[in-house]
This record gives sequence, C-alpha cells and structure tokens, in this order.
Amino acid sequence: MTGSVPNPHDTARILVEALPYMQRYDAATVVVKYGGNAMGDADAARWFAQDVAILKEVGINPVVVHGGGPQIGAMLERLGIKSEFKGGLRVTDQATVEIVEMILAGSINKQIVATINAEGGRAIGLSGKDGGMVKARKVTRSMIDPATGREEVVDLGFVGEPDLVDRTVLDWVIASDLIPVIAPVATAVDGPQTYNVNADTFAGAVAGAVNAKRLLMLTDVPGVLDKTGQLIHRLSIEEARRLIADGTVSGGMIPKVETCIYAVEKGVEGVVILDGKTPHAVLIELLTDGGAGTLITR
Repeated sequence: MTGSVPNPHDTARILVEALPYMQRYDAATVVVKYGGNAMGDADAARWFAQDVAILKEVGINPVVVHGGGPQIGAMLERLGIKSEFKGGLRVTDQATVEIVEMILAGSINKQIVATINAEGGRAIGLSGKDGGMVKARKVTRSMIDPATGREEVVDLGFVGEPDLVDRTVLDWVIASDLIPVIAPVATAVDGPQTYNVNADTFAGAVAGAVNAKRLLMLTDVPGVLDKTGQLIHRLSIEEARRLIADGTVSGGMIPKVETCIYAVEKGVEGVVILDGKTPHAVLIELLTDGGAGTLITR
C-alpha cells in the first residue's frame, strides 16, 4: 500500500485499504496496553473498542492490558487516603492495594469489557490473579536521599513486578474467540498477597509470554520524540538505549521505553508507543503503511 494514512474516522476505508496487511497478522497475538490517561475520553474509548473488536473479527488475537492510575488517584482522594510516588511507582500499603484492586479489576475492567461488547466484540474481564496467570515479586528500589546524598532502599509496600506468567488461561480464552481484558494485579510468588503491578511492565511480561507479534503501548503522547520535538518513527534497541543515555528520552517515557526493550528481548517482534486518543490508532498502526507511533524492534 502506498500513499497517505487514511482518514482515521473512516473505519470502512481503513479496512478496505488494510486487506494486504491482514495476512501479516493472521492468527497472530497482539497485546495492547491501554493507558489510564488514554481512557479518559469517551470517543477515544469507543474508537479503541471498535478497533479491538475489528481485529478479532479479521483473524487477529488482541489481548488488552489496562492501567488506571488517574482513576485510582481520584478514588484515593475521595476516600481521604494519602498516596505518594517514589521512583515513578505508587507507594501501596494494605489500604491502598485494596482500592487499587477494586478500581482496576472491578470498575475499570468491567467498563472496558462492556464497551468492547457494545461495539460487537466478545470480551471477558480478568486479572493477573485469575488462574494464577501472573505471579509477582515485591519491587525493590534504591534512591538517593537528597538530605544525606546516600543511597537508600525504598519500601514501596505491596508493589510487585512480574516474575512468572502462565499463559494457560490466556490460550484458552483466545481459542474460545473471546477477547481477554486484563487488570494488572497479581498474586505473590510465595503466597496469597496481592501486588499492584505497573501496567506497562505487566503488559510487557504478558506480551513476551504469549510470543506476541506486536505490543502496542497506548498513552497520551504521539510516541518517542527527538530533541526538537519531532516524532521518531522507528528505533532499534541500541538506538533506544542511546536516547535514554543522552537524555532525549526522559521522565515518564524512560520506563515505557525500557518496557519496550524488555518485551523485544523476550521475543516480541516489535513494540509501538502511540497516542491512544488518536481516532482508530490501533487499526492505523497495524493495518496501514504509515503507522501511528514509534516502533521499537531488535
């Protein structure tokens, strides 16, 4: 296919022009990380749900992993529970982890499922705890104390990172022609404790475990930008690491790019960071020549 990216509002046109591209992803698994900020717009939520339903209809197997940071923050504020971040991760005590699970595996998860189903898909809500899908270990972080200048270990509470991913449940769901929608909470490796897991990290681990052809990281920015603010359309792992080292990639984009690198090293063919508020961003990225974000590959 040649020419410009089709009008993102014209789903039918996207599909007609996408026919040569569908074979590339036929029966492949595509993991989509649906970010908390990207979920805040009703139109964007509907476009996303349409895209996911269409992928399944044309023979691609979408797996949705969602976040919910802004929604969790809003609920904690309503309940008067103080929340703080260290090293980019929410410090999660017992009271907080209960709210996190309620919001992620409850209201947000079921809302996404309902929206996909309303747009013609057949989605089912899950969390990393279901069927022992994801086991996590407690996250440890070291930070420099600004008062003393010394490195110290920070206790983040019940924050985990994926240690083991069992794909049994996912394989069964996908084979049943259902669309799994997964909340990023997990059980501890060594017991029943619930851990709050960063959704980007969770999605990367799931994508690697299911040998996904693509991992799409939907967020609220167009992708990785260069120092002039222009979108970088494609990066190798080595180039991505250099951009982190020289400060081009900074702040909250660093863990996203690091997750991309991790997923590619785990066997995912390519990872894309793209703006989830772009109409039909998923279809444009997968089924057009232009793409919609920054592709990171080996």
